[in-house]
Amino acid sequence: MKAPKPTRPGGYVPRDRTWQPAALTPAYKTSVKRSPQSALLSFPTTPSEETGPVFGHHMLGALDNDLLHNYAAAGESAIGPRIIVRGRVLDEFARPVPGALIEVWQANAGGRYRHKKESYLAALDPNFGGCGRVIAGDAGGYEFRTVQPGPYPWPNGMNDWRPAHIHFSVFGAGFAQRLITQMYFEGDPLIWRCPIVGALPCREAVETLIAPLDMNGTVPFDALCYRFDIVLRGRRQTMFENRREGL
Repeated sequence: MKAPKPTRPGGYVPRDRTWQPAALTPAYKTSVKRSPQSALLSFPTTPSEETGPVFGHHMLGALDNDLLHNYAAAGESAIGPRIIVRGRVLDEFARPVPGALIEVWQANAGGRYRHKKESYLAALDPNFGGCGRVIAGDAGGYEFRTVQPGPYPWPNGMNDWRPAHIHFSVFGAGFAQRLITQMYFEGDPLIWRCPIVGALPCREAVETLIAPLDMNGTVPFDALCYRFDIVLRGRRQTMFENRREGL
């Protein structure tokens, strides 16, 4: 008796709609006001949202992917543990998605953001702006240099702290094609205490947001490396804060 032929995958992988967190998560207090109170409405996108702006390599500066120096004075560098973050932007079949614009923003090594409404008393680093961008290459790969951000307290509970994290914004061909997520660091005990992380439905989902140490990318006597791949859709897409179902 012949063995049955393996089933060929189709061109579409359905989303697992239980994979993303619920909009209302009371332990994450701001979700109570942000979650929908009425039935959702769907509006068609406009041509300008679908087609523009168009991003290209010519828009990036020489230091856009180097957060150690892109805000620093001449001859200076950001303060903190130096790291490299690299990975690939992929579709549900692990095929590369070239040309995606990736924007990142983060707190400094002391856990403080550079904006006027910041309330945490940690020191500002005059040579660290906390933001950068990079475009995925032909194989979907990206890489940027930065400092490892510090954890910080936030007014959710009496003693809630955000684990160290970097925010990612991934753009497609048009402005409306934007997905936002966060990357955490392997081994950080605060990950499992964070109410925002606790909104995710299972440990496996959380682990997709944790970047493992990548010793193959580490530069000796300079910077550790962490790897973070971004899957745009499918059954095991990356968690996206602004769109529960992905692209």
